[in-house]
Amino acid sequence: MADSAYRSRERVTWLRAHGYWERLQRKGTRHHQLPAWEQQGNRTRSRIRSRIENVFGVQPQRAGNLLLRGIGLNRAVARIGLRNLAYNLDRYGTLALA
Repeated sequence: MADSAYRSRERVTWLRAHGYWERLQRKGTRHHQLPAWEQQGNRTRSRIRSRIENVFGVQPQRAGNLLLRGIGLNRAVARIGLRNLAYNLDRYGTLALA
C-alpha cells in the first residue's frame, strides 16, 4: 500500500480489516468542496502530520542524503542514532532559546 495522506475506499477497508482507526485526510474536488467540519478535521490531522514529517525532511538537509554506506548493521544503527541525537540536540536548542 503506497503512502498517502488521503483516504480511499481501499485504504479504509484495509485499515478496518487490520483493526486500525482511520485518521486520513479528506480530499475535495473542483465540483465537490469539503464541508467546514471536514476542513477542520484535515487541519487537525495535518498539524500532527506536518510536525512528524518535518523530522524526516530536516535530516537529509543537515546530514546529506539518507543513504548509509558502510559495513555492518551495528555501524548503521550507530550512525542513525547519532543523526537522531544531533537532530534532537538542535531541536532542543531551538525550543529552549525560544
